[in-house]
Amino acid sequence: MPPISIGLVGLGKIARDQHLPAIQANPGYRLVAGADPQGGVEGLAHYPSLEAMLSAEPDLDAVAICTPTRLRYAQARQALEAGKHVLLEKPPGATLSEVEALVELAEGCPGTLFAAWHSQQAGGVEAAREWLAAREIRAVEIEWKEDVRVWHPGQAWLWEPGGMGVFDPGINALSVATRVLPRPFFLRQATLDVPANCQTPIAAELAFMDADETPIAAAFDFRQTGEVTWEVRIETDAGRLRLSHGGNRLLIDDDVVVDAPAGEGGDEPARLAAMVGQEYAGLYARFAELAAAGRSEVDVAPLRQVADAFLYGRRESVEPFEP
Repeated sequence: MPPISIGLVGLGKIARDQHLPAIQANPGYRLVAGADPQGGVEGLAHYPSLEAMLSAEPDLDAVAICTPTRLRYAQARQALEAGKHVLLEKPPGATLSEVEALVELAEGCPGTLFAAWHSQQAGGVEAAREWLAAREIRAVEIEWKEDVRVWHPGQAWLWEPGGMGVFDPGINALSVATRVLPRPFFLRQATLDVPANCQTPIAAELAFMDADETPIAAAFDFRQTGEVTWEVRIETDAGRLRLSHGGNRLLIDDDVVVDAPAGEGGDEPARLAAMVGQEYAGLYARFAELAAAGRSEVDVAPLRQVADAFLYGRRESVEPFEP
């Protein structure tokens, strides 16, 4: 089977740090072009817009969309209507309504639509999902905390409507939880700490329950300094499961079951970025499988949980924050 010819739409930090290396390392893809009004990548054909790229490269099989969320619906629609396979960086849209409209559109188009939740590709996630399926879950604690100045330096868009603030990483935690827990869970209470000069929260405390009233607590914070905390801890009738390193290390009763490497050398952000790179490699492998099968895969559960938090959460004003 010939490689999938793909174009990259939006050439910002996440595209350069993760998408470009993942595509270039996978022999199942041929990176053809990039589209971004702000400029291109050396050695790669460049176009100022998706429309220009599709016009100049009609034989493209697929596009990966990494633009700001407010642009993704129109771009994904254009690519699907042109018969292309479409990968959407997380979150897959600015609103649930947009994503649901794209799902409906994709059903009548030849191309695949794939919502790419990279944390669901973390090394321990599927093993955790399988182990939990046969257990009684008694309590869940989710802790996702990091230093925004290290992981998102100068990214002012995070603090504007649609930027999601701390839910930008927090949605990764929710994508893991919605993947591994065997039953849906629902928001019961939320507190969102919003800096006085921002539109989105810098921290959040969330309380969920499933149909069996299992307590599920989540704490997200952009103000943590030092090492990151990306963990999900689950108490069951058969022991304690812990997913750390964003889901790449799985422990059951402190015994290591899965330990995906987190990169070697350098500081912690560099090591963890290498680990996330493995997750993106998994995304592109999955995208190729879906394209070959002619099947779409759009999980909206993580985005729905974030939307519920913004709808239902109590907002507390906290001190101003300067990105």
